[in-house]
Order: sequence, then structure tokens, then C-alpha cells
Amino acid sequence: MTHAQQIHLVRRPQGMPVAADFAQVEASVPELAADEVEVEALLVSVDPYMRPRFNADQALAAVMPGGGIGRIARSRADALPEGTLVKHGGGFQSRFVAPARTVARLDADPALPLSAYMHVLGGTGLTAWGGLLHTGALQEGERVLVSTAGGAVGSVAAQIALIKGCTVAGLTGSDEKAAWLRDIAGIQAINYRTGKLSDAIAAALPEGIDVYFENVGGNQLDAALPLMRLNGRIPVCGMISGYNGDGPGVHNLFNMIYKRLRMEGFVSTDFQSAQAAFQSEMSGWIKAGKMHWQETIVEGFERIPEAMIALLNGENAGKMLVRVAV
Repeated sequence: MTHAQQIHLVRRPQGMPVAADFAQVEASVPELAADEVEVEALLVSVDPYMRPRFNADQALAAVMPGGGIGRIARSRADALPEGTLVKHGGGFQSRFVAPARTVARLDADPALPLSAYMHVLGGTGLTAWGGLLHTGALQEGERVLVSTAGGAVGSVAAQIALIKGCTVAGLTGSDEKAAWLRDIAGIQAINYRTGKLSDAIAAALPEGIDVYFENVGGNQLDAALPLMRLNGRIPVCGMISGYNGDGPGVHNLFNMIYKRLRMEGFVSTDFQSAQAAFQSEMSGWIKAGKMHWQETIVEGFERIPEAMIALLNGENAGKMLVRVAV
């Protein structure tokens, strides 16, 4: 019988997760029923949205959910023969069995790294594209601020705004990430750890902010609110400053009233019906050299908890991935 490795959450984190909150567990891989496939994991995605789920939603002593790219190792589904690449939501497992209808065939462009389909051409890119253009209703020539602009979603959102002819500033937490934003992506970059944040944003966007693409909350949201323009929009992708239960409060929300601001949350699945339009537009930008990305790939299935902790500490450049196999 084939065996697989799984990552479980074994206790609720108290603040920032630590290695002892997770466990690696061996499990048997069942035989295949009709129209089922066995997927061997190649790459798995580690994302900030997972952290709030550790507080209650994520079951203890069970496989942690998540997305990835895998290869069909065994198949009883004619449409997915052995060796086929697939995208899946099978979670943190080195191998697993699933109904064929729950995985999606991936016909990857050999000119691009496979990992690109986990971020700029995957859910990360769709999140940035849909959140900015649909939820944020971005218009050409507007003034845009993006938090965690050195991260996976933020860096794509900032570049989309730039492509759309907007004036863009990005917030990030290190001089290295700021340099990448400036020198590679062409984005005005602000290191929020140095100087007074509100003054730095005002200097970068002296006419104010039409769209603030929000990933952080806390002090960064507080600094942005007074600088929003009338009828500004704040598409909310994340609130990472509060995920560990220790984030700062927000005091400037009264600006929502007098500036007639709209703040709206969203998730990537809101834009599934526009998947074809996203793929077409993003592929065109990549081929034209207008879209750049970074990725941090941690080698080894057993290092998934390490990658999660590093992500929440902001140690990644761009998308955080774990390579399980090649």
C-alpha cells in the first residue's frame, strides 16, 4: 500500500504560530474507485488567509487545506491519464486520492516556470486583477496605494495599476523589497518601517488616493484613510496585521462618512466567471514584459510549517511556495 505525508494543525496558535502547533503525519493512500485519481504533489501554496482559520475553522489533527499543482500518479479517469499536470485543492498532502472532477487539468506553457501558475497566472494573479479592476472599479489615470506591495498579490495589483496608466505607490517592509518595486516593477516604494507613514504616502501621492488596495489593516489603513479622495474605494484583500490577534486598532474610520468611501472585501472565487478574460489579459502582459514577479520556494514537504511561519513574519519575497517533488 502507498503511503503519504500530511501536515496537521495539532493545537491553536497563541499569537504567532510556532513549529509545535503543527505535526507531520503518515497516512495510507486508498485504492482508486471509478473516476478517481491519485495526485502526487509537486508544489503547494502557503498563504496569509490560512492564519485566521487556525483560530477555529481549521479542524485539529486533520489535513490542512490549501491549493497546489500535482501530477497524476494513478488514474481511473479517461480524461486524466497518468502523468497529467493538474491544479488542485487537496491541501498539505504529498499524495492523495480525489474524484477526477475536483482537479483541473493544467496545460502549462513550457516557456514559463510551472510555479508561475501558482501566482501570477493562478489564484494570486486573479485575486489582484479582480480585486483591483472589479471590486475596486479602477479607472485609468487614478491614484493608487497598495499595501504589502512586495508580496505575491500586492506586487501584481501594483503593476496592474501601473499598466492601466495610474500613479502608484506601494507599501513594503524592507529596503530590499522597496528596491525591487522601484528598480524592477517601476513602482514608487515606501518602507513603512522608516519615517512617518502618512507623510511618506502624502509625498508619493500628493493629490490623494482614489483606490487603496488593502492587505494589512491596522496602522497602514489608519494612515491611508485621511488621504483618500472623495468617493474613493478600498478593496479589502486581507488584514494581516490582526491575524495573530495582536494588531493595532484603526482610529480614522470616520473618514468613510465624510469622504463617501466604499470599503468592500472579496475573495478570488468571486471572479471565476471572468477567468478567461484574466488569463488572456495577464498572458499578454507577461509576453509584453510588463508584468514581473518574485517567488520564494522552500524545498521539502516537511518544511511547510517553517514556510508558513516565515510568511507570517514577512520573510518571503513574492509568492511563498513549497516544492514537494519535481
